[in-house]
Amino acid sequence: MPSAQTDQLFKLIKTLSKSEKRTFKLYVNRIQGVETAKFIQLFDVFDKQKKYDEEAVFKKIPSIKRSQLSNLKRHLTKQLLTSLRLIHISKNIDIEIREQLDFAKILYGKGLFLQSLKVLDRVKNIAFESHQDLLHLEIIEFEKMIEARHITRSIENRADQLTEESERRGNIVLNTVHLSNLALKMYGFYIKIGHVRDEKETREVQAFFQANLPQNIEYGQMTFFEKIYFYQAHVWYFYTLQNFPKHYRYAQKWVNLFDEHPLMVGQDPGLYMRGLHNLLTALFYISHYQKFCRNLDKLEAFYAENLESFNTNSEILGFLYVFTAKINKHFMEGSFSEGLALVLPLEKLLNKYEIYLDSHQLSFFITKSPAFILEVEITTMPSII
Repeated sequence: MPSAQTDQLFKLIKTLSKSEKRTFKLYVNRIQGVETAKFIQLFDVFDKQKKYDEEAVFKKIPSIKRSQLSNLKRHLTKQLLTSLRLIHISKNIDIEIREQLDFAKILYGKGLFLQSLKVLDRVKNIAFESHQDLLHLEIIEFEKMIEARHITRSIENRADQLTEESERRGNIVLNTVHLSNLALKMYGFYIKIGHVRDEKETREVQAFFQANLPQNIEYGQMTFFEKIYFYQAHVWYFYTLQNFPKHYRYAQKWVNLFDEHPLMVGQDPGLYMRGLHNLLTALFYISHYQKFCRNLDKLEAFYAENLESFNTNSEILGFLYVFTAKINKHFMEGSFSEGLALVLPLEKLLNKYEIYLDSHQLSFFITKSPAFILEVEITTMPSII
Protein backbone atom coordinates (compact mmCIF):
# COMPACT_ATOMS: atom_id res chain seq x y z
CA MET A 1 0.00 0.00 0.00
CA PRO A 2 1.40 3.45 -0.86
CA SER A 3 1.89 5.88 1.96
CA ALA A 4 -0.36 8.90 2.39
CA GLN A 5 2.56 11.11 1.44
CA THR A 6 3.10 9.19 -1.78
CA ASP A 7 -0.57 9.34 -2.63
CA GLN A 8 -0.53 13.09 -2.17
CA LEU A 9 2.59 13.49 -4.32
CA PHE A 10 1.03 11.41 -7.09
CA LYS A 11 -2.18 13.46 -6.91
CA LEU A 12 -0.18 16.69 -6.96
CA ILE A 13 1.58 15.64 -10.17
CA LYS A 14 -1.74 14.66 -11.74
CA THR A 15 -3.18 18.12 -11.02
CA LEU A 16 -0.41 19.95 -12.89
CA SER A 17 -1.27 21.71 -16.11
CA LYS A 18 0.98 21.52 -19.17
CA SER A 19 2.35 24.99 -18.48
CA GLU A 20 3.04 24.07 -14.84
CA LYS A 21 4.93 20.94 -15.91
CA ARG A 22 6.93 22.95 -18.42
CA THR A 23 7.80 25.59 -15.83
CA PHE A 24 8.84 22.89 -13.36
CA LYS A 25 11.22 21.33 -15.91
CA LEU A 26 12.75 24.73 -16.67
CA TYR A 27 13.10 25.41 -12.95
CA VAL A 28 14.84 22.13 -12.08
CA ASN A 29 17.16 22.34 -15.09
CA ARG A 30 18.95 25.09 -13.19
CA ILE A 31 19.73 22.62 -10.41
CA GLN A 32 22.67 20.34 -11.06
CA GLY A 33 23.60 16.98 -9.52
CA VAL A 34 22.86 13.27 -9.51
CA GLU A 35 19.94 13.60 -7.10
CA THR A 36 18.34 16.18 -9.40
CA ALA A 37 18.44 13.77 -12.32
CA LYS A 38 16.85 11.06 -10.18
CA PHE A 39 13.92 13.08 -8.93
CA ILE A 40 13.25 14.37 -12.48
CA GLN A 41 13.15 10.75 -13.63
CA LEU A 42 10.81 9.97 -10.75
CA PHE A 43 8.57 12.85 -11.81
CA ASP A 44 8.44 11.52 -15.38
CA VAL A 45 7.49 8.03 -14.21
CA PHE A 46 4.66 9.30 -12.00
CA ASP A 47 3.49 11.70 -14.72
CA LYS A 48 3.04 8.84 -17.20
CA GLN A 49 1.26 6.50 -14.76
CA LYS A 50 -2.52 6.40 -14.77
CA LYS A 51 -2.59 4.75 -11.34
CA TYR A 52 0.07 4.85 -8.66
CA ASP A 53 2.50 1.96 -9.03
CA GLU A 54 5.57 2.11 -6.80
CA GLU A 55 7.08 -1.13 -8.12
CA ALA A 56 7.18 0.35 -11.62
CA VAL A 57 9.52 3.03 -10.33
CA PHE A 58 12.22 0.50 -9.47
CA LYS A 59 11.81 -1.26 -12.82
CA LYS A 60 12.05 1.91 -14.89
CA ILE A 61 14.76 3.58 -12.77
CA PRO A 62 17.09 0.79 -11.53
CA SER A 63 19.51 3.36 -10.08
CA ILE A 64 16.95 4.27 -7.39
CA LYS A 65 17.26 2.10 -4.31
CA ARG A 66 14.27 1.37 -2.12
CA SER A 67 15.97 3.12 0.78
CA GLN A 68 16.30 6.28 -1.34
CA LEU A 69 12.74 6.54 -2.57
CA SER A 70 11.18 8.28 0.42
CA ASN A 71 13.83 11.02 0.39
CA LEU A 72 13.51 11.48 -3.37
CA LYS A 73 9.75 11.81 -3.08
CA ARG A 74 10.15 14.37 -0.32
CA HIS A 75 12.66 16.33 -2.38
CA LEU A 76 10.45 16.14 -5.48
CA THR A 77 7.47 17.43 -3.51
CA LYS A 78 9.52 20.37 -2.22
CA GLN A 79 10.77 21.31 -5.68
CA LEU A 80 7.29 21.04 -7.19
CA LEU A 81 5.81 23.32 -4.55
CA THR A 82 8.67 25.80 -4.93
CA SER A 83 8.10 25.90 -8.68
CA LEU A 84 4.33 26.33 -8.24
CA ARG A 85 4.91 29.14 -5.77
CA LEU A 86 6.89 31.05 -8.40
CA ILE A 87 4.00 30.62 -10.85
CA HIS A 88 1.21 31.57 -8.50
CA ILE A 89 2.87 34.47 -6.70
CA SER A 90 1.41 36.92 -9.21
CA LYS A 91 -2.06 35.39 -8.83
CA ASN A 92 -2.26 35.35 -5.02
CA ILE A 93 -1.84 38.65 -3.24
CA ASP A 94 -1.11 37.01 0.11
CA ILE A 95 1.81 35.04 -1.38
CA GLU A 96 3.16 38.27 -2.86
CA ILE A 97 2.88 40.04 0.50
CA ARG A 98 4.63 37.19 2.31
CA GLU A 99 7.45 37.30 -0.22
CA GLN A 100 7.94 41.03 0.38
CA LEU A 101 7.83 40.42 4.13
CA ASP A 102 10.55 37.77 3.70
CA PHE A 103 12.63 40.27 1.72
CA ALA A 104 12.25 42.82 4.53
CA LYS A 105 13.45 40.26 7.08
CA ILE A 106 16.47 39.39 4.94
CA LEU A 107 17.38 43.09 4.60
CA TYR A 108 16.99 43.56 8.34
CA GLY A 109 19.21 40.56 9.00
CA LYS A 110 21.88 42.18 6.83
CA GLY A 111 21.75 45.28 9.01
CA LEU A 112 19.87 47.32 6.40
CA PHE A 113 16.97 48.24 8.65
CA LEU A 114 16.08 51.48 6.83
CA GLN A 115 15.72 49.57 3.54
CA SER A 116 13.70 46.98 5.42
CA LEU A 117 11.34 49.68 6.70
CA LYS A 118 10.84 50.99 3.16
CA VAL A 119 9.82 47.53 1.96
CA LEU A 120 7.46 47.14 4.94
CA ASP A 121 5.87 50.53 4.35
CA ARG A 122 5.20 49.70 0.72
CA VAL A 123 3.84 46.23 1.35
CA LYS A 124 1.72 47.46 4.28
CA ASN A 125 -0.29 49.59 1.86
CA ILE A 126 -0.83 46.55 -0.35
CA ALA A 127 -2.01 44.52 2.66
CA PHE A 128 -4.41 47.28 3.67
CA GLU A 129 -5.91 47.71 0.20
CA SER A 130 -6.35 43.95 -0.24
CA HIS A 131 -7.88 43.48 3.25
CA GLN A 132 -5.15 41.08 4.36
CA ASP A 133 -5.65 41.99 8.01
CA LEU A 134 -3.53 39.27 9.60
CA LEU A 135 -0.56 39.99 7.34
CA HIS A 136 -1.12 43.71 7.91
CA LEU A 137 -0.77 43.14 11.65
CA GLU A 138 2.38 41.06 11.15
CA ILE A 139 3.94 43.88 9.12
CA ILE A 140 3.12 46.45 11.80
CA GLU A 141 4.60 44.24 14.51
CA PHE A 142 7.81 43.93 12.50
CA GLU A 143 7.93 47.72 12.10
CA LYS A 144 7.49 48.10 15.84
CA MET A 145 10.34 45.72 16.52
CA ILE A 146 12.71 47.66 14.24
CA GLU A 147 11.70 51.00 15.73
CA ALA A 148 12.21 49.66 19.26
CA ARG A 149 15.72 48.35 18.56
CA HIS A 150 17.19 51.04 16.35
CA ILE A 151 17.38 54.82 16.12
CA THR A 152 15.69 55.27 12.76
CA ARG A 153 15.02 59.02 13.06
CA SER A 154 11.67 58.41 11.41
CA ILE A 155 8.70 60.77 11.54
CA GLU A 156 7.65 62.42 14.79
CA ASN A 157 5.25 60.42 16.99
CA ARG A 158 6.13 57.26 15.06
CA ALA A 159 5.79 55.16 18.22
CA ASP A 160 2.29 56.46 18.93
CA GLN A 161 1.26 55.94 15.32
CA LEU A 162 2.48 52.34 15.25
CA THR A 163 0.89 51.40 18.58
CA GLU A 164 -2.45 52.86 17.46
CA GLU A 165 -2.21 50.95 14.17
CA SER A 166 -1.32 47.78 16.04
CA GLU A 167 -4.23 48.07 18.46
CA ARG A 168 -6.69 48.82 15.68
CA ARG A 169 -5.47 45.98 13.49
CA GLY A 170 -5.32 43.63 16.48
CA ASN A 171 -8.98 44.32 17.28
CA ILE A 172 -9.91 43.72 13.65
CA VAL A 173 -8.07 40.39 13.60
CA LEU A 174 -9.68 39.37 16.90
CA ASN A 175 -13.18 40.22 15.64
CA THR A 176 -12.51 38.41 12.37
CA VAL A 177 -11.40 35.30 14.26
CA HIS A 178 -14.51 35.38 16.47
CA LEU A 179 -16.84 35.88 13.51
CA SER A 180 -15.16 33.21 11.37
CA ASN A 181 -15.36 30.85 14.35
CA LEU A 182 -19.08 31.56 14.63
CA ALA A 183 -19.61 30.96 10.90
CA LEU A 184 -17.77 27.64 11.15
CA LYS A 185 -19.65 26.65 14.30
CA MET A 186 -23.00 27.38 12.66
CA TYR A 187 -21.98 25.28 9.67
CA GLY A 188 -20.96 22.50 12.05
CA PHE A 189 -24.26 22.87 13.88
CA TYR A 190 -26.14 22.38 10.62
CA ILE A 191 -24.03 19.34 9.70
CA LYS A 192 -24.83 17.87 13.12
CA ILE A 193 -28.61 18.45 13.28
CA GLY A 194 -29.67 19.62 9.81
CA HIS A 195 -32.70 21.90 9.66
CA VAL A 196 -34.52 22.42 12.94
CA ARG A 197 -37.51 20.11 13.33
CA ASP A 198 -39.31 21.48 16.36
CA GLU A 199 -39.48 24.37 18.80
CA LYS A 200 -36.92 22.81 21.13
CA GLU A 201 -34.26 22.64 18.42
CA THR A 202 -35.15 26.18 17.33
CA ARG A 203 -34.52 27.52 20.84
CA GLU A 204 -31.29 25.51 21.03
CA VAL A 205 -29.94 27.01 17.79
CA GLN A 206 -31.02 30.53 18.76
CA ALA A 207 -29.37 30.26 22.17
CA PHE A 208 -26.17 28.86 20.65
CA PHE A 209 -25.97 31.65 18.07
CA GLN A 210 -26.59 34.47 20.53
CA ALA A 211 -24.08 33.05 23.00
CA ASN A 212 -21.35 32.95 20.36
CA LEU A 213 -22.10 36.19 18.51
CA PRO A 214 -19.40 38.76 19.40
CA GLN A 215 -20.78 41.71 21.33
CA ASN A 216 -20.15 45.43 20.87
CA ILE A 217 -19.23 45.18 17.20
CA GLU A 218 -19.62 48.48 15.36
CA TYR A 219 -20.93 47.46 11.95
CA GLY A 220 -19.92 50.73 10.32
CA GLN A 221 -16.30 50.15 11.36
CA MET A 222 -16.10 46.54 10.18
CA THR A 223 -13.60 45.60 7.49
CA PHE A 224 -14.34 43.48 4.43
CA PHE A 225 -13.69 40.07 6.00
CA GLU A 226 -15.36 41.00 9.28
CA LYS A 227 -18.52 41.67 7.26
CA ILE A 228 -18.12 38.53 5.15
CA TYR A 229 -17.90 36.26 8.19
CA PHE A 230 -20.73 38.17 9.86
CA TYR A 231 -22.91 37.46 6.81
CA GLN A 232 -21.75 33.84 6.58
CA ALA A 233 -22.67 33.19 10.20
CA HIS A 234 -26.15 34.64 9.65
CA VAL A 235 -26.60 32.73 6.38
CA TRP A 236 -26.00 29.42 8.14
CA TYR A 237 -28.02 30.50 11.17
CA PHE A 238 -31.15 31.32 9.21
CA TYR A 239 -30.67 28.40 6.85
CA THR A 240 -30.63 26.01 9.82
CA LEU A 241 -33.75 27.71 11.20
CA GLN A 242 -35.41 27.40 7.76
CA ASN A 243 -35.95 31.15 7.83
CA PHE A 244 -35.32 31.46 4.11
CA PRO A 245 -36.33 35.13 3.66
CA LYS A 246 -33.60 36.17 6.13
CA HIS A 247 -31.28 33.55 4.67
CA TYR A 248 -31.79 35.35 1.36
CA ARG A 249 -31.22 38.77 2.94
CA TYR A 250 -27.77 37.91 4.28
CA ALA A 251 -26.72 35.98 1.19
CA GLN A 252 -27.60 39.06 -0.84
CA LYS A 253 -25.51 41.23 1.50
CA TRP A 254 -22.62 38.81 0.95
CA VAL A 255 -22.82 39.17 -2.84
CA ASN A 256 -23.40 42.95 -2.65
CA LEU A 257 -20.24 43.37 -0.58
CA PHE A 258 -18.17 41.73 -3.31
CA ASP A 259 -19.91 43.87 -5.94
CA GLU A 260 -18.86 46.94 -3.94
CA HIS A 261 -15.24 45.69 -3.82
CA PRO A 262 -14.49 44.32 -7.33
CA LEU A 263 -10.80 43.92 -6.46
CA MET A 264 -11.78 41.25 -3.94
CA VAL A 265 -13.77 39.33 -6.58
CA GLY A 266 -10.54 38.74 -8.46
CA GLN A 267 -8.61 37.89 -5.31
CA ASP A 268 -11.11 35.34 -4.00
CA PRO A 269 -13.44 34.23 -6.81
CA GLY A 270 -14.30 31.04 -4.90
CA LEU A 271 -15.73 32.99 -1.98
CA TYR A 272 -17.66 35.24 -4.36
CA MET A 273 -19.20 32.26 -6.17
CA ARG A 274 -19.99 30.67 -2.81
CA GLY A 275 -21.98 33.79 -1.98
CA LEU A 276 -23.86 33.56 -5.27
CA HIS A 277 -24.50 29.88 -4.61
CA ASN A 278 -26.01 30.67 -1.21
CA LEU A 279 -28.08 33.42 -2.79
CA LEU A 280 -29.40 31.05 -5.46
CA THR A 281 -30.19 28.43 -2.81
CA ALA A 282 -32.18 31.01 -0.85
CA LEU A 283 -34.04 32.17 -3.98
CA PHE A 284 -34.86 28.57 -4.79
CA TYR A 285 -36.43 28.03 -1.36
CA ILE A 286 -38.47 31.25 -1.47
CA SER A 287 -39.48 30.46 -5.08
CA HIS A 288 -38.37 33.81 -6.51
CA TYR A 289 -37.91 32.61 -10.08
CA GLN A 290 -37.04 35.90 -11.79
CA LYS A 291 -34.29 36.82 -9.34
CA PHE A 292 -33.05 33.24 -9.43
CA CYS A 293 -32.66 33.40 -13.21
CA ARG A 294 -30.88 36.78 -13.08
CA ASN A 295 -28.38 35.55 -10.51
CA LEU A 296 -27.85 32.26 -12.32
CA ASP A 297 -27.02 34.26 -15.45
CA LYS A 298 -24.63 36.32 -13.33
CA LEU A 299 -22.91 33.20 -11.97
CA GLU A 300 -22.68 31.53 -15.38
CA ALA A 301 -21.26 34.67 -16.99
CA PHE A 302 -18.65 35.09 -14.25
CA TYR A 303 -17.70 31.41 -14.46
CA ALA A 304 -17.35 31.48 -18.26
CA GLU A 305 -15.44 34.77 -18.39
CA ASN A 306 -12.93 33.83 -15.69
CA LEU A 307 -12.56 30.07 -16.07
CA GLU A 308 -9.14 30.26 -17.74
CA SER A 309 -7.72 32.36 -14.90
CA PHE A 310 -9.24 30.26 -12.08
CA ASN A 311 -7.11 28.06 -9.91
CA THR A 312 -8.28 24.45 -9.65
CA ASN A 313 -10.29 25.03 -6.49
CA SER A 314 -12.29 27.94 -7.97
CA GLU A 315 -12.76 25.98 -11.18
CA ILE A 316 -14.33 23.07 -9.29
CA LEU A 317 -16.50 25.29 -7.11
CA GLY A 318 -17.78 27.10 -10.19
CA PHE A 319 -18.66 23.79 -11.84
CA LEU A 320 -20.50 22.53 -8.74
CA TYR A 321 -22.43 25.74 -8.19
CA VAL A 322 -23.43 26.28 -11.82
CA PHE A 323 -24.75 22.74 -12.27
CA THR A 324 -26.52 22.71 -8.91
CA ALA A 325 -28.31 25.93 -9.86
CA LYS A 326 -29.17 24.64 -13.33
CA ILE A 327 -30.75 21.52 -11.86
CA ASN A 328 -32.66 23.63 -9.33
CA LYS A 329 -33.92 25.81 -12.16
CA HIS A 330 -35.40 22.78 -13.90
CA PHE A 331 -37.16 21.83 -10.67
CA MET A 332 -38.58 25.34 -10.37
CA GLU A 333 -39.82 25.19 -13.96
CA GLY A 334 -40.87 21.55 -13.89
CA SER A 335 -38.88 21.17 -17.12
CA PHE A 336 -37.47 17.76 -16.27
CA SER A 337 -37.24 16.43 -19.82
CA GLU A 338 -35.27 19.50 -20.92
CA GLY A 339 -33.00 18.97 -17.93
CA LEU A 340 -31.76 15.70 -19.45
CA ALA A 341 -29.56 17.82 -21.72
CA LEU A 342 -27.33 18.40 -18.69
CA VAL A 343 -26.38 14.72 -18.44
CA LEU A 344 -23.55 14.54 -20.99
CA PRO A 345 -21.71 17.77 -20.03
CA LEU A 346 -22.13 16.88 -16.36
CA GLU A 347 -20.69 13.39 -16.82
CA LYS A 348 -17.75 14.85 -18.75
CA LEU A 349 -16.92 17.32 -15.98
CA LEU A 350 -17.40 14.70 -13.26
CA ASN A 351 -14.82 12.51 -14.96
CA LYS A 352 -12.47 15.47 -15.18
CA TYR A 353 -12.80 16.48 -11.52
CA GLU A 354 -13.39 13.08 -9.92
CA ILE A 355 -10.13 13.02 -7.97
CA TYR A 356 -11.01 16.33 -6.30
CA LEU A 357 -14.61 15.63 -5.26
CA ASP A 358 -15.62 14.15 -1.94
CA SER A 359 -18.03 11.24 -1.62
CA HIS A 360 -21.03 13.47 -0.94
CA GLN A 361 -20.49 15.59 -4.03
CA LEU A 362 -20.04 12.50 -6.16
CA SER A 363 -23.09 10.76 -4.68
CA PHE A 364 -25.14 13.84 -5.43
CA PHE A 365 -24.28 14.00 -9.10
CA ILE A 366 -23.15 10.55 -10.23
CA THR A 367 -25.74 8.14 -11.58
CA LYS A 368 -25.87 5.61 -14.37
CA SER A 369 -29.42 6.46 -15.27
CA PRO A 370 -29.86 9.07 -18.02
CA ALA A 371 -32.98 10.20 -16.17
CA PHE A 372 -31.06 11.10 -13.02
CA ILE A 373 -32.44 14.64 -12.86
CA LEU A 374 -35.91 13.21 -12.37
CA GLU A 375 -34.66 11.17 -9.42
CA VAL A 376 -32.45 13.69 -7.57
CA GLU A 377 -33.50 14.49 -4.02
CA ILE A 378 -33.57 18.26 -4.15
CA THR A 379 -33.29 18.60 -0.37
CA THR A 380 -29.69 17.40 -0.47
CA MET A 381 -28.47 20.05 -2.88
CA PRO A 382 -27.65 22.96 -0.54
CA SER A 383 -25.44 20.78 1.62
CA ILE A 384 -22.59 21.07 -0.90
CA ILE A 385 -22.12 24.75 0.04
